[in-house]
Amino acid sequence: MVLERSELAENALQCLHDEAYDAPYNLQNLNHETLLFVGGRTAENLDGAWNFCVDLLDTGLRQKWFEMTPADPEERIEPYDYDPYMGEQVVIPSNWQMLKEKWYFFEGSAWYTRPLDVEALKADERKFLRIGAAQYDCKVFLNGEFLGNHYGGSTPFCVELTGKLREGRNWLMLCVNNTRTTDRVPMRNTDWFNYGGVYREVELYTTPKTVIRDLFVRLVPDGTYSAIAIDATLDGPDALGAQIEIQIPDLGINTVIASSQDGLASAEIKVSPDLWSPSNPRLYDVIARLGEDEVRDRVGFRQIEQIGAGLFLNGKPLFLRGISVHEDDMEKGKVTTEEDLRRRFGHARDLNCNFLRLAHYPHHEKAARIADELGFLLWEEIPVYWAIDFENPATFRDAQNQLIELIKRDRNRASVIIWSVGNENPDTDARLDFMRRLAETAKQYDPTRLTSAACLINHAKKKIEDRLSNFIDVIGINEYYGWYEENFEDLVEIGVNSSPDKPVVISETGADADISATGPARGLFSEAYQTEVYEKQIATLRALDYVKGISPWILYDFRVERRQNIFQQGRNKKGLIAGDKATKKEAFHKLSAFYAEKREEGEQ
Repeated sequence: MVLERSELAENALQCLHDEAYDAPYNLQNLNHETLLFVGGRTAENLDGAWNFCVDLLDTGLRQKWFEMTPADPEERIEPYDYDPYMGEQVVIPSNWQMLKEKWYFFEGSAWYTRPLDVEALKADERKFLRIGAAQYDCKVFLNGEFLGNHYGGSTPFCVELTGKLREGRNWLMLCVNNTRTTDRVPMRNTDWFNYGGVYREVELYTTPKTVIRDLFVRLVPDGTYSAIAIDATLDGPDALGAQIEIQIPDLGINTVIASSQDGLASAEIKVSPDLWSPSNPRLYDVIARLGEDEVRDRVGFRQIEQIGAGLFLNGKPLFLRGISVHEDDMEKGKVTTEEDLRRRFGHARDLNCNFLRLAHYPHHEKAARIADELGFLLWEEIPVYWAIDFENPATFRDAQNQLIELIKRDRNRASVIIWSVGNENPDTDARLDFMRRLAETAKQYDPTRLTSAACLINHAKKKIEDRLSNFIDVIGINEYYGWYEENFEDLVEIGVNSSPDKPVVISETGADADISATGPARGLFSEAYQTEVYEKQIATLRALDYVKGISPWILYDFRVERRQNIFQQGRNKKGLIAGDKATKKEAFHKLSAFYAEKREEGEQ
């Protein structure tokens, strides 16, 4: 609406000049506490065509587009800047950068609107909206009412619509903002493309009044492999003292647990499951019932341990034969499909991997489910990347919430063995406190997995001196000998000088290779040079007992704004496979042969 004529904008001049217009819509009340466990639930899919408009100046919040009501253009009596109920449409899930060239570098807000037709809710029903991911701040409006917003571009969130829906037609609006700011996680300076939009699935769930809000099922990590622990969080009017039925048919488990006064139902059940591992990815159906509510999951049981400088899976030594991956596609951007994920794992299998680092943010939840099924180990992380505002309490709140949402989403996945709390951060007192608290949060919400971060090396002293290493289980180091650093022998000295008492995983290493028709034949950015770097890296690693795994950078070439020389042209080309996700570079085969050798040595 034009401000001078609109009643919605209230005070026109104030709306024009008030730069605090966002404050009423930035509650961040859609967070890990409002998540709903959705395994086994029936979803109404809301993907497909939504009305769409980019909004660089946040005019929609200033003018309150969300309060507009549907009307025929000929019947409107006031001029208007945007009509949420008609006009341009886009398909969800998508990234707006991949839809039109003029939106390629757009950063700001965009509005999504669609009708939602529902029957009247029964007295014993609730409705929840779940958004798989929206980059980055997503504000949710229903029939003109602001319901809340969520921070974090890669984790799911839920909003309850009970009591807000009306019978018949409703209008759902999302305002999604991907602006990079200094207080967000990540901040402004990153090394991957800043996609925007609602790029994972949007779903609607109908539940009973009292629901199973969360379910955590795992092997008790005491080394006996003889008990399963179950925690169920119940929510609703009948949650206190409620009886929840747990079934794991293949283990003969059919038991009832009563919830405590805080709505938590917990139990340990003596049973010895067949242990999950990459060579035996055994999964069990788990069913939880609470009255009319029922959820299901498929869970593998295994134990991951750090003992001194060693890694152990189910009591056996483990070497992580890995590769790092980004969510990026030449056609779809950050949108991930099951076909794309299975291709990714197929290429990891061709590499003889048993491990993937999902960098640098939570990937699609299907990744961990497929890894469970196929027998791959995963490192999952949140984007506490480079120079986060470590002194800002609001930034920590954002990071901690993203971590908890990731953990709650994936802690039933046997494939996930490491929660990573950061990557390449400067070692300051504020950063140490920030990330120490994140590591403690990970242990609080999931004591069954290891914590890690890509830590810093003192290259002058050739020593791991990052103080964070005292507060995590696995020390990740990113090293690029042959690319950003020169002397491979330094890697040997780092081990000697550091004498790490924890396992070290080389979380990144590699070199760019432009294999296009215009790529160089030799020297930097040539395929021959990348191959030489991998040959030297592999030769060096053979002698390093302190290294318990590697995840080179990276599986596929990917899009990034900051890489702009004549061979990169907006892409990081350290991939072992080109951006077409088909053409393997020579270094791919070098790494595959090394991993085959490690596998034959008896490593899991």
